[in-house]
Amino acid sequence: MMVDKRHPRRSVGRRGQAAVPLYGFSPPVGTPYGLKVSTVEDFFAEHDDWPWNPPRPGRATFHYLILVTEGELLHDVDHVTRTVACGQWLWVRPGHAQCWHPPGAARGLFILFEPDVLTSDAARLLAPVTAHEAPAVLSPHPDDAAWLRQTALQLLDEHRALGRRRLDVHHALRRSLLESLLLRLANSPDVTSTGALAGGTGRRVTYARFVDALELNFRELHRAADYAGLLGCSVRTLSRAARDATGKGVREVIDERRLLEARRLLGGGVWDARAVAVHLGFTDPANFGRFFRGHTGLPPAAFAAREARTGM
Repeated sequence: MMVDKRHPRRSVGRRGQAAVPLYGFSPPVGTPYGLKVSTVEDFFAEHDDWPWNPPRPGRATFHYLILVTEGELLHDVDHVTRTVACGQWLWVRPGHAQCWHPPGAARGLFILFEPDVLTSDAARLLAPVTAHEAPAVLSPHPDDAAWLRQTALQLLDEHRALGRRRLDVHHALRRSLLESLLLRLANSPDVTSTGALAGGTGRRVTYARFVDALELNFRELHRAADYAGLLGCSVRTLSRAARDATGKGVREVIDERRLLEARRLLGGGVWDARAVAVHLGFTDPANFGRFFRGHTGLPPAAFAAREARTGM
């Protein structure tokens, strides 16, 4: 079983009720390693009517990676419905709010892995594509598509070969195939077009450090100067790094992260606007209301009501 459905860890809202559950990885029987390879159709069959009837949001501590080989897959990632066509990959990263749609005609390969499965060298090279803000849907470079599919099939075959080789060799082979696949997938235009793989330039390193700092501090720190101080650089240097990496200003990146968290909490059906405002560091709920409406076109309460109606 890839997800422990009986005892998920849950985020708790201000009212003391369970909000969006956080699911941990349960290793396949016989192996302690945080990697499982299956198919979309097997996943649907194994889980019967869970978790799409009714649709329920959740977060995971591990990566979901799906290659669609037939049909079309619909999947909500951070409250946006993504359509994954045949030949495309869906990548749901740890912490993303996600929600399954009812099973359709989609077929494909399904890879789940914990971040610490990767070697430190591979993790460093893959940082842009494993980053929280990287694209959810990837279209491989045409020169890579067939190779990626074949490597994914080889990974599935090796995963199913448990017991054919020593366990340490079996895991080393799986990890090697996974890292090769991810490194090639990182070459997709969806990633490279954003400038995410521009290399280890000083500005790229600065932006990567900023993203890490933002993930830890976005609830309390809301100014570019706050993060420049944490990183030991000037606001101008940080601003240039953000523009190079995203085309956006530092404040816009900070606001987008706060907005994403607000959407997650309101969409979970437990947190009200006042509680979210306090959680995100707004001194006045009215200011939060203006902030949220200015970015989404909806007041917080209306957004929460809409998400409740659609099952999110």
